[in-house]
Amino acid sequence: IWVNWFIHSDYRNFGALVLVLAILFATALVVIGFCFAATAQGKVGLGFCWRHSLTGRFCRLIGKGLGLLGRSIRRLLGLIPLMWRWVLLGIAMGFFPLLFLYLASVGRSYWLTLLFLSVFLDALIILYGAYAFSTLLHGARRMAGGDLSKKIPTRFLVGDFRLCAQELNTLADAATVAVRKQMKSERTKTELITNVSHDIKTPLTSIINYVDLLQKARDQEESAQYLEVLGRQSLRMKKLIEDLVDMSKATSGNMPVEITRIDGVEAVNQALGEFSDKLAAAELTPVFRQPEEAIIMLADGKLAWRVLSNLLSNIVKYALPGTRVYIDLMKLDKQVLLSLKNISREDLNHNAEELTERFVRGDDSRNTEGSGLGLHIAKSLMELQNGQLQLLVDGDLFKVTLLFPGE
Repeated sequence: IWVNWFIHSDYRNFGALVLVLAILFATALVVIGFCFAATAQGKVGLGFCWRHSLTGRFCRLIGKGLGLLGRSIRRLLGLIPLMWRWVLLGIAMGFFPLLFLYLASVGRSYWLTLLFLSVFLDALIILYGAYAFSTLLHGARRMAGGDLSKKIPTRFLVGDFRLCAQELNTLADAATVAVRKQMKSERTKTELITNVSHDIKTPLTSIINYVDLLQKARDQEESAQYLEVLGRQSLRMKKLIEDLVDMSKATSGNMPVEITRIDGVEAVNQALGEFSDKLAAAELTPVFRQPEEAIIMLADGKLAWRVLSNLLSNIVKYALPGTRVYIDLMKLDKQVLLSLKNISREDLNHNAEELTERFVRGDDSRNTEGSGLGLHIAKSLMELQNGQLQLLVDGDLFKVTLLFPGE
């Protein structure tokens, strides 16, 4: 267009040429700028320009305002009891059709349209309520029948219907967890009976056999050997029965607890002194890294001793000979931390949680003496003293951490 104007113009001079070239250059810049903008838009996403335009920002502002208004209305309705919400909804569903019917009867035809619209909305509300109620009823019947795996769909439910569905789903989850715990408890009871029968039968059979051999002993030396075996097996059975009684009391909370101030360093040194011979026989070297100052912990002296005794007995049975046993004691905020670390002789095929269960031993072959209740009893006794027992299994490293309340 500009070229034709320049050709047919009577003013073919230098000024007209400059004007045409300037206009062409500006047009080229606009086209190039549009191309760059389109390329950038393609890289950052199709909605970038819309989001940063005045129209897009205005629409987002309106959307935020409507969202705030909706949340305010829902919060206000949430303050009204459920029964009154349904009463108000029923009044509105009956009031507006009657009002529009009256206005339509006085000769205003456009009110008739609103009448049909209100009746249509009432029908939709009733149909939706029937759908939502049937969905909830079907889900509740399925859960009552024992099918807890399928949840009630909440995608098309709103308001109190959605809340009710969520509560029923939560109830189903809680029931599933309760059923799993019950099944685990039943398995534990079965294992308890099986393991108790096995562990009591072994020393009892040995006692019966050696009593028969003792009656047939030929000399005093042979009788002394049989009596030594009878004494050892009797003590083993006594220890098992004591463990069972302690487990029952500790688990049920019937064991008396008297919390006093105890010197942690003295308690550990006393326990190591009691087990010094057993540790030496197992070729274990205890390393107690004790603090210089006294550390006071709040615990029951007898129960704390029983916990340490169980843990040290466990170390003597299962630690690798020729290794060290590290005992650390420190003050941590308002708690006292006592840790025992050793290297296991056997492969640890159980995780930390399983090792604190009843009748779980470090060796699955059950060749070592013991009831498998030591860690379980220790954990229960720590809980009775408002403390904690934590286990860490890392390869062959076995670590027990005791947390006592401190001053």
